[in-house]
Amino acid sequence: MIRVLLADDQALVRAGFRSLLNAEDDITVIGEVSDGAEAFAVAQAEKPDVVLMDIRMPGTDGLEATRLIGADETLADVHVVILTTFDLDEYVFEALRVGASGFLVKDTEPVELLQAVRVVARGDALLSPGVTRRLVAEFATRSRQPHASKELDVLTEREKEIVALVGEGLSNDEIAERLVLSPATAKTHVSRAMIKLGVRDRAQLVVVAYQTGLVRPGWLG
Repeated sequence: MIRVLLADDQALVRAGFRSLLNAEDDITVIGEVSDGAEAFAVAQAEKPDVVLMDIRMPGTDGLEATRLIGADETLADVHVVILTTFDLDEYVFEALRVGASGFLVKDTEPVELLQAVRVVARGDALLSPGVTRRLVAEFATRSRQPHASKELDVLTEREKEIVALVGEGLSNDEIAERLVLSPATAKTHVSRAMIKLGVRDRAQLVVVAYQTGLVRPGWLG
């Protein structure tokens, strides 16, 4: 059973999500909160599998709550999905950086929301590779240059190649096909890279790929 916490300051939105999620045999809503401080407190107490987190709430917002959850080692298995009204919300990139597993726009089709919850619950973050990649690229182009970093030194050349492909939005199967590897081998490389870089999931791996210049926006050539 996938246990979900809803964090949104709009009661009608929570009611809609609750009704949709609880109608599924494998998903249950274990709590509802209206601000980020409550979300963090309930996450600590209940350890949900997934938190659907509105990024803009009064008081402690979703970004700060995501940061708190991401920094708490006891909540390493809690996956945050950011809910936003717009595809390119200015806070979403930061949310991915501090630990969110991905994001959804609030007008997402019900079937896509259900799929997203299941995908994140099993640890496969980066819900919508194309959209998330576009989001990260958008914010990367606003920076002058990727920051100088030695964090990639811990990776083998093959692992760097793998991280770059993750940054381009490729799935494990697509990476395996591109590099003529088995899907299991590709998955192992991705997992090792995540461990070495100390990131929670693929979403943060994408951010690292852009921030370190492994993947460069078009304007950098």
